[in-house]
Amino acid sequence: MLKLLQRPNLSAPDGKIHSITPETANWSYVGFDVYKIEAGETVSHETLGNEVCLVLISGSATVRAESVDFGIIGARNSPFDSLPWSVYVPAKSSWHLQALTTLEFTVCKAPATGKLPPRLIPPSDVVEETRGKGTNTRHVRNILPDSSPHAETLLVVEVITPGGNWSSYPPHKHDTDAFPKETYLEETYYHRLNPPQGFGFQRVYTDDRAIDETMAISDRDVVLVPRGYHPVSAPHGFDLYYLNVMAGPIKSWKFSMAPEHAFLGW
Repeated sequence: MLKLLQRPNLSAPDGKIHSITPETANWSYVGFDVYKIEAGETVSHETLGNEVCLVLISGSATVRAESVDFGIIGARNSPFDSLPWSVYVPAKSSWHLQALTTLEFTVCKAPATGKLPPRLIPPSDVVEETRGKGTNTRHVRNILPDSSPHAETLLVVEVITPGGNWSSYPPHKHDTDAFPKETYLEETYYHRLNPPQGFGFQRVYTDDRAIDETMAISDRDVVLVPRGYHPVSAPHGFDLYYLNVMAGPIKSWKFSMAPEHAFLGW
């Protein structure tokens, strides 16, 4: 059975604390890595058949994508501080990063053709919006939303959920290829907590309960969502951050709400 909750390997010698591939996740589109490295350390990779979005979770670095040198990027000490710096890297190219401080960054991947150019995504290009109301309020930072022309298949967003609130709620799913009603999108959640010693909860379940798991999530955990509904809750006193990566055959986020929650609206 696929293990939906992935714990970090904080002692990884290369700093790669998470490595999720389509093969290990038993799906077709989303790849996701997380690195935590020290000042002076470098990471370089070929993108091969995937486009990539590098998201700096905390710290600063110099980043080069193919022949484009983006110089020094990154300014926040924590993902709870401010909007992110990111870099889009096309398929069939390469990227190189050198940490200038202790650095945590993610590598979000999905299949692509390589037709788009490398691009810096500074905080000024990230649109932040507040969704929900009451204890369903959360703050969404759109890095590569489905409306963005700057990626072929990747959707990447950050979300801050204040303590005591729900997120990815009411429960919704995007596991059926039935555009324009619903689109098939695989998804990963990378969770951070403030303060970090807390916990949150995420449930992943399908209508027929073939999948039905409720997980206590800790700081730096990843949750895989191959299909089904996937609400999240943040206990009182602990703000919750997560980075969402989605991809599928169509770059469009169309979802269906759980019928028993539909009266709540989105």
